[in-house]
Amino acid sequence: MSALIIHNARVGNAPGLSTLLVENGHFVEAFSGDATLRETLDLEGRLLLPGLVETHIHLDKACIMQRCQLQAGTLAEAVQQTRTAKARFTEEDVYQRGAQVLDKAILQGTTHMRTHVELDPQIGLTGFNAIRRLQADYQWAVSLEICVFPQEGMLNNPGTEALLRHGLENGATVLGGCPYTDSDPLGQIDRLFELAVEYDCDLDLHLDFDLNPQGMTVDHVALCTERHGWGGRVTIGHVTKLSALPMETLIALGIRLAEVGVQVTCLPSTDLFLTAREHFHNKPRGLAPLAHLHACGVTCSVSTNNIGNPFTPYGDASLVRQANLFANVSQLGTVAQLLQCLAWVSTESARLLRLPHYGLTPGCHADFIVFDAPSPAAVIAEIRPPVMGYKRGKRTFERPQGRLLMPD
Repeated sequence: MSALIIHNARVGNAPGLSTLLVENGHFVEAFSGDATLRETLDLEGRLLLPGLVETHIHLDKACIMQRCQLQAGTLAEAVQQTRTAKARFTEEDVYQRGAQVLDKAILQGTTHMRTHVELDPQIGLTGFNAIRRLQADYQWAVSLEICVFPQEGMLNNPGTEALLRHGLENGATVLGGCPYTDSDPLGQIDRLFELAVEYDCDLDLHLDFDLNPQGMTVDHVALCTERHGWGGRVTIGHVTKLSALPMETLIALGIRLAEVGVQVTCLPSTDLFLTAREHFHNKPRGLAPLAHLHACGVTCSVSTNNIGNPFTPYGDASLVRQANLFANVSQLGTVAQLLQCLAWVSTESARLLRLPHYGLTPGCHADFIVFDAPSPAAVIAEIRPPVMGYKRGKRTFERPQGRLLMPD
C-alpha cells in the first residue's frame, strides 16, 4: 500500500513546520504495517491548505462567447443568447468545453465541484450525459457533484420534470431551481421541495437575482425549508436582492435563514457583470452581503458560476481570484476578513456541500494544495496561485515558479 510523508509544511496559521502522513488516500496519525512504498515530499516551508471547493458552476454552457452576440449585457439577454446557442450543443461539444474549465480549475487548486446542469425539452439529456462522462474521466483530480435544474422554467415547460427525475435517478445528487424564469415562481419552489423530499436530495436554487427588494422569494424558501425539515440541505445562489435591503431587515432575515438552515452562495463575477446596468451615478455593488449573513450564523460560500458566456464573458476558474474580487467589492481587508474569504472557497464551502472527511486532520481525504505564500490571508490578498495539488494523496498538477532574468 502506497504512502506519502510530507515534511516541512506550514499548515494554515499553525506555528512552526509540520509533518503529515498520507496512507491509502487519507491523512493518518501513523502508518499501518501495510504501508510499504513511501514517497517523501519536502515542502521546504511552503503553505499547505485543503483543496478549494467550487459550490456553483455551469460547465455545460461555458466557453461559448464566440457563438453569442453580447449587446445589452442583461440577464434576459444572457438567457436568450444561451438558449439560442444551446440549440446547437452536442454531447461532445459540451464535454470538450467542460473539460477546458476543469483543466483550469484543477490548476487553480479546486478539488471538489458542484456543477449545475440544465435539463429541458430543448437540450434534453445532451448536457447531462456529457457531464456524467466528465465526472468519471476527471475523478482522478476533482470530485464532481451534479445538480440538475430547469433554467427555462419548470411548471411552464412540460416535460422538464420528467427530465429532472431522470437526472436524479441516473447520477445527479442535487436538485436545482430557477424560480424567476417560471410562470409561477412560488409554485416551482413548492414542487422542487416535494421532489427533494421524494428523492432525499439537497436543493440549490438560483434566487432573487436583481436589485429590486420587491418580489423576494427567499422568505418562501425559508418557510418550505422549515416545513419539510430540510435545514442544512438548501442553498440559494445570487440573492442579490439582499444587497438592497435596509440593515435591520437584512439582519432579521439572516437570523431567520440561520435558524431554518438555508445557506447562501455569492457569485461575484456574474452578479457584478449583470446587475445595476441601469445605473450610472452611484452604481450599486449588488453582491449578497455574506459578512453580515455569516455574523447571523448563515453558512456561506463564494463561487464562480459562469466562464466565457453571456452571463460572465471572462474567468480563469480561480476561486482565489473570486474570493479576492469579493473582498475588494465588499471592502474586506483585515487578516480575519481575508481568512473568512478564504474559508468561503474552502472550509465553509465544504460545510455548505456537506462534504465528509474534508480537511487536513487524520481521517480526512488527502486533497490538498500548496502555496508559496507567507500566510493564508496573503493567498487571497495577493491572488497567489497554488504551486502543486494532490487528490487522495496523488499529485494532480504542479506549476513551475516564474523566474526573473536580471541583466548582467
